[in-house]
This record gives sequence, structure tokens and C-alpha cells, in this order.
Amino acid sequence: MAPEHTVETYRASVASVWRRRILRFVSQNGPFAVTLALTIAAWEVGVRLLAVPEYVLPAPSVIGAVMAARWEVLMFHAGWTLSEILLGFFLGVAVAIPLAIAIVYSKLVEKTIYTFLVAFQAVPKVALAPLLVAWFGFSQTPKVIVAFLICFFPIVVSTEVGLRSMPVEMYQLARSLGASEWETFWKFRLPHGLPSIFGGLKIAISLAVIGAVVGEFVAGHNGLGYYQGLVAAALQTPAVYASLVLLAVIGIVLFYIVAAIESWVVHWVPSRQIEQVQKI
Repeated sequence: MAPEHTVETYRASVASVWRRRILRFVSQNGPFAVTLALTIAAWEVGVRLLAVPEYVLPAPSVIGAVMAARWEVLMFHAGWTLSEILLGFFLGVAVAIPLAIAIVYSKLVEKTIYTFLVAFQAVPKVALAPLLVAWFGFSQTPKVIVAFLICFFPIVVSTEVGLRSMPVEMYQLARSLGASEWETFWKFRLPHGLPSIFGGLKIAISLAVIGAVVGEFVAGHNGLGYYQGLVAAALQTPAVYASLVLLAVIGIVLFYIVAAIESWVVHWVPSRQIEQVQKI
């Protein structure tokens, strides 16, 4: 086979792979993109036809113009909010998952701490924000703690449910093969519980956004929540919507990052295997 023919075959193969990927991306995201475009167009036309005041509901074009004009300011505050979200989320993961493991393996922890957690979850976290300000001041710490408190409980519950979902037959199989308790946990119980754990993580990352913004409302000097309150007090409604758009984008991107990690880690679940076959 001539070298030129080999190169052409390789290029054709690569082009075919990319075409399939592009077509798959369009087929998966096309309906959402069309719906979003139609919604924005209807919003724009409706606001202009009905002559809705800008301070009540600005048109998408006005919001876009404000975002372009204040991009640096919005990015500065978005950076603060994003750092608070991530710190609160990772703190929640670092505390909640080990605690859930302890709840599964210890009856004493289950009967004491788990009951306390359920009771604490009933307390509105917004009501705790002023106390956190009194304890930690107006630093970034209260916002991180609020984000942590809001996203903490879903991770504990999903991890506990996932680790308990391993069938008894699987546990008996592991023990009959001579696996230690640690090997049973690492090779059987944890993999079986990962789909549930990631379900909790996806909920938690969304709640962390809410927690960070709530903390900024109460005690913020930076962040999109603080900026939103500032421009709302000045009746700059388009700037309020601009901050909302950025918060929505941050939440969506973080959610799909966790979902992408889940699809990479939890690849042995039957539904995931079907998706992989469909992508071929």
C-alpha cells in the first residue's frame, strides 16, 4: 500500500470520527439549543410588544449589553462566588463521605450522630448566617460554611443509602472468597454504591451555589450575591438579571462536570454500558 494512500485513509478515518461526534453532539444538544433560542426570542419580542418597563423585566438584548459592559466586574464577583462554592462543596465531600461510612459500619454512630443530623437538617440554614457572621466576621468563611451546611446532608444520605444497597449475596460472595472487611468495602460495597453517591454529589453541587449566594446576601463584600443586592438596591434590574445568568451558567457547568466525572468513573452500570454501545 502506498504511503499516500495510508495517510489519506487515516485522515478519512479521523474525519469520520469527528463527523460522528459532531452529529452526536448536535442530536443530543440540538433540542435544548432550539428551545433556548425560541425562549429568548419570545422573551425579546414579548417585552418590546408589551412595552414592559426595563426595571420590571429587561429584554435579553439589554441584559447581554449590560453583561458586555460590566464583564470585568461580573467576572471578579463570579470568581469569589465560584471559590466559595467549590470550598463548601469539597469540604462537604471531605466530611460527609467518611461520616456516612461511619454510620454504615457503626450502630452507635447511626443512633447518635445520624439522628442529630436529621434534626439539624430541619433548621433553616439562612437563619444560621447571622450567627456565622458574629462568629467569623465578614470574611469568606461564613459563606463557605453556609455552602457546606446546605450541601452536606444530601451527600451523607446518598452515600449511606448507596453503601447499604449492596446485596447480601454479594457480601457473602466476597467473604467466601476470603476478602477482608476492607477489601469487601473497596472492591464490592463502594463500587456498588457509587451511582447513588454521585447522585448526591450532583444535588450537592447545585445546592452549594445556593448556599454561597445566601451567605453573600447576609454578609458579603464580594461575590455575585453581594453584587446582586447592590444593583437591586439601585434599581438596576438588567444588572440583577446579568448576575442571575452568570449564577445559572456556573451551576450548570459545575453540575455537568460532576456528571462527566460520574460517567468516567461509574462505567460498569448497565445503563452506562448501553449508552456506550449506542455511541459506537
